[in-house]
Amino acid sequence: MSGIEVVRAGALTTIQDLGRPGSAHLGVPRSGALDVAAHALANALVGNPAGDGVESGDAQSAATLETTATGCALRALSEAVVAVTGAPAPVFVGGVAAPHGSPIRLRAGQVLDVREPTSGLRSYVGVRGGFRVPAQLGSRSTDVLGGVGPAPLKNGDHLPVGPDPATTAPVFAAREPTPAIPAHFELPVIPGPRPEWFAIDAVRTLHDSSYVVTHRSNRVGLRLYGEPLGHSRDDELPSEGLVLGAIQIPADGQPVIFLNDHPTTGGYPVVGVVHPDALPLLAQAPPGATVRFTRA
Repeated sequence: MSGIEVVRAGALTTIQDLGRPGSAHLGVPRSGALDVAAHALANALVGNPAGDGVESGDAQSAATLETTATGCALRALSEAVVAVTGAPAPVFVGGVAAPHGSPIRLRAGQVLDVREPTSGLRSYVGVRGGFRVPAQLGSRSTDVLGGVGPAPLKNGDHLPVGPDPATTAPVFAAREPTPAIPAHFELPVIPGPRPEWFAIDAVRTLHDSSYVVTHRSNRVGLRLYGEPLGHSRDDELPSEGLVLGAIQIPADGQPVIFLNDHPTTGGYPVVGVVHPDALPLLAQAPPGATVRFTRA
């Protein structure tokens, strides 16, 4: 048997590629890897072409595994080339330390063990050929909100791997150690679209305060705790479209930053939107990290 066997699934390990952008009008979130740069690096290190993913021939990338908080352990059922990127974490093969951020060749039967990150939250595991689970709506990504795509991994799962991309060689160049990810994040914010729904001092409070990432955060959204932002109105806002990075303020006044699996519509007002360039940072914001909002 070829492919990869899941020995330890970890807290939440999902299959991710570049997701399903452009499907919000169907009520389908974009999903996809939260840390796109780490996902792309994992594919590059094992030699997967950037556009090799779904058989439809689009620009989708090969699927990787996105781990959360506790890593995962995988057994190679046949020879494989893998790489671990994203949040820096101890990596072992058969109990022997292996490099983070470099290609690793596994023999059949060897176990790759990715441990808890030393900083940050999410690590990525790429395999040469990509994880070839069936695609849904043009993507192999797991959508934890809508249930589209493969289910989160569980112990004993068998993951098929695609054919060797013979035209691209793995990148075996030596790499610098992956730097630690800070526990404080500054996020530039584009204001609006509903300033009239907030008290006069709410926007000033948003930019003058620090917020803490709570344990209720997930791929749907980053839930924060800090100085609440008051609404100026008590009537109900009709549901309207939501975008990635929107900062929604529910009735308790605590900000929620929507991530890749966010709902496509919502009825609470949005005070601002995190600039797209800063969104990959949010993939690595663990519970207890602090967030400050700056003016974009």
